Amino acid sequence: MTKIKKAVIPVAGFGTRFLPVTKAQPKEMLPIVDKPSVQYAVEEAVRAGIKDIILITGYSKRAIEDHFDSNFELECNLKAKKKNQALRTVQKITRLANFIYIRQKKALGNGHAVLCAKSVIGKEPFVVIWPDDLIDSNQNCIQQMIDVFYQYTSPVVGVLKVPKKDVSKYGIIGNKHIRGNVHEVLSIIEKPDLKKAPSQLAILKGYVLTPEIFDILEKLKPGKGGEIWLADAVLKLLKTQSVFACEFKGKVYDVGSKAGWLKANIAYALKHPELKEEIKKFLAKDLKKI
Repeated sequence: MTKIKKAVIPVAGFGTRFLPVTKAQPKEMLPIVDKPSVQYAVEEAVRAGIKDIILITGYSKRAIEDHFDSNFELECNLKAKKKNQALRTVQKITRLANFIYIRQKKALGNGHAVLCAKSVIGKEPFVVIWPDDLIDSNQNCIQQMIDVFYQYTSPVVGVLKVPKKDVSKYGIIGNKHIRGNVHEVLSIIEKPDLKKAPSQLAILKGYVLTPEIFDILEKLKPGKGGEIWLADAVLKLLKTQSVFACEFKGKVYDVGSKAGWLKANIAYALKHPELKEEIKKFLAKDLKKI
């Protein structure tokens, strides 16, 4: 079986929910404590054995490329000042993976963004990762999806059980439980009313897909908002083959929203060795005044 070594991470969106800060700054570069959100996605992928990170970028996203590239002047400065820990930190970023950048020339949807990677993916299975979905879990979510793919040799979607009040915010799957955290996907309904939701399992984090998805994406008609959606392509895929869901356990933060981003920063600061005590004191004392 072909090992999964490539991950596609779409980062071409405008980040309108964060305007005006995202007018010139990529949303994916906004920090969760001291690392940009996109780096969390990259590091998790690398820990799952991914070697090639394919970033689908757009206008004003140059900062993402610079972040994962070497900065000779900065490294020389840190070396001269004997800031060895900081030097190792920035050097490690550039060595995480082989980074490939592809421009999505028009904002035609997340399915179109994935389609942009077709020539690089070739005939290999691959991972798609949504960097806005930051899941605080004891287990590597990407590794879990890959493991399910290896067992069933069929496409896999990541899901997480959300509260009933939140089902209308996500794509929700209809499912048949197979074993443990594995389900067979029977249907996908985009942002359903609670009464119409087939489950509380929301599509999050990403997918493991095979190259067959590209043929579907190329023929897929634009959907909601006149865009091409990956979920619509997977729904069509269901008509010809089995698709499985890997259910994660953990806390999800939508770091593409202001509230989710702020919550993630607080949660991750509480785990940071240099910050946790100060943040605990702040939460215990200063918030009482509000």
